[in-house]
Amino acid sequence: MSWFAKRPEPEPTPSPQPPAKPGGVPTVMARLDDGPLAGRTIEAETIEGRPPKTIDVAADDGACRYCLAQWEQSGESAAYTFLYRV
Repeated sequence: MSWFAKRPEPEPTPSPQPPAKPGGVPTVMARLDDGPLAGRTIEAETIEGRPPKTIDVAADDGACRYCLAQWEQSGESAAYTFLYRV
């Protein structure tokens, strides 16, 4: 017979999941660092769990193409830099 009460084991903490659109597709918050849309943040669908290399963003006078500022990024957001108007 044991004199010590068995302590309950702590529940595992869930790993952080990226936000998802209503259809269940994981997304990342894309921060536009420069160009005509500098300072804006948009939601972009991930590709195989990673931020897309380029994104096209609608602007008042057409669209702008942005690319990842750095290839290695982690977390729920990613920085993008302006390439050109589409």
